[in-house]
Amino acid sequence: MTKLSLKRHRFKSDVIKRAVWLYYRFNLSLRDVEEILAERGIDVSYEAIRDWCRKFGLQIARNLRRRRPAPSPRWHLDEMVSAIGGRHMYVWRAVDDEGEVLGSAVERRRDAATAESFLRKLLRDQPVVPERIVTDGLGSYKTALDRLGLGDRHRPGRLRENNRAENSHLPIRKRERQMIGYKSAASAQRFLTVHAAVCNTFYTQRHLVSRRTLRKLRAQAHAAWTAAVAS
Repeated sequence: MTKLSLKRHRFKSDVIKRAVWLYYRFNLSLRDVEEILAERGIDVSYEAIRDWCRKFGLQIARNLRRRRPAPSPRWHLDEMVSAIGGRHMYVWRAVDDEGEVLGSAVERRRDAATAESFLRKLLRDQPVVPERIVTDGLGSYKTALDRLGLGDRHRPGRLRENNRAENSHLPIRKRERQMIGYKSAASAQRFLTVHAAVCNTFYTQRHLVSRRTLRKLRAQAHAAWTAAVAS
């Protein structure tokens, strides 16, 4: 696990780590994080917080992913339309049947070639081979999965079965509104990658676990975060 290099920064490392955590963990704008820190006597601009998130976000995400257990082999794929830099683009996303975000990709198209590229990256990055892949009725998925030899595991066009993927878009939509849209495809991809890693670490289905189990899961999540931001 790669340690963060926080030397030669004006602010203490704990301040930087807390600011990055607040921004990616909660539905807050950069100015909201600035205000929270100001209430604690820390005078830092939102532009400095933006730089910290850009500089350390992807490295933290990589460290968090290394600590995650293998996901479920039952995958759900879906794409959502997003306005990025004044253009309509597609955010391809994949989750498992427990809500773990497997990956996302910001693309201009949703054709078979793009679907195949997205699936190849998923297969390369995940330690498990999917047993079942649920999608909407988009034909690009079928073509891509047939090319990859996974057509027999495809479950297309079953909207109710793909609610897991549809529901996973909601946190992204909230952040998109808070940020008043993404400014570029690169910044959108960077944010979605880090946001997914943080959400996976702290995600719990609170209505399904006891209070004692919830405390244990939270402690594990914070331990994983502490290890990921070690400097």
